Amino acid sequence: MEVVEKHTGKEQVELIRRSISEGMCYNEYRDLVHQLTVHRQTTGMDQLESLINYTELNDRRMNRWDKTLKVPNEIQEKISNINSKLTFLALSESWCGDAAPSLPVINRISELNPNIDFKVLLRDENPELMDEFLTNGARSIPKLIIWDREDEKVVAEWGPRPSIATQMVEDFKQEYGSLTSEFKQALQVWYNKDKGQNALSDIVALLPLE
Repeated sequence: MEVVEKHTGKEQVELIRRSISEGMCYNEYRDLVHQLTVHRQTTGMDQLESLINYTELNDRRMNRWDKTLKVPNEIQEKISNINSKLTFLALSESWCGDAAPSLPVINRISELNPNIDFKVLLRDENPELMDEFLTNGARSIPKLIIWDREDEKVVAEWGPRPSIATQMVEDFKQEYGSLTSEFKQALQVWYNKDKGQNALSDIVALLPLE
């Protein structure tokens, strides 16, 4: 993987401004993923059967999470009290198993406060932005960048997984070296049981609450 040198100062501001202007709103992203399933395709250059199957699975998962995600009243109140004008900028791909349960959470937070916008970009079409926000040197997704539009600065980053899932992955890798298909299935079972609450708590904890 070729990694470019990170931008600083005005260069980063311009990069994020441009990325936000080119981003899709959440509904556009959801429509894109659904249309890909209709035509048995996936995002990215590699139209592999496995990635197409993951895209179809993720479309169903996001449909379910969009309908069933519940935000506790105390967290709704915290979100509604945010006065900063923020943009959530997320990097994703349709086949990403960790993006499917997380993007509906990010979207729901943005829906609860008119000061928060949400835009989605495809990772492989935006390598310059992706390389600005690597996770341990890797282009891991989903990656959420929280941008203050008034101060024009990055408030926080989040991703690619909720904190509990991240620990599960680290523990498994430490013991077995790499992730197995069985572990990935177990991780999806965890996502289903968690119902988006871990990601919700993680992200809200990063927001500038007043």
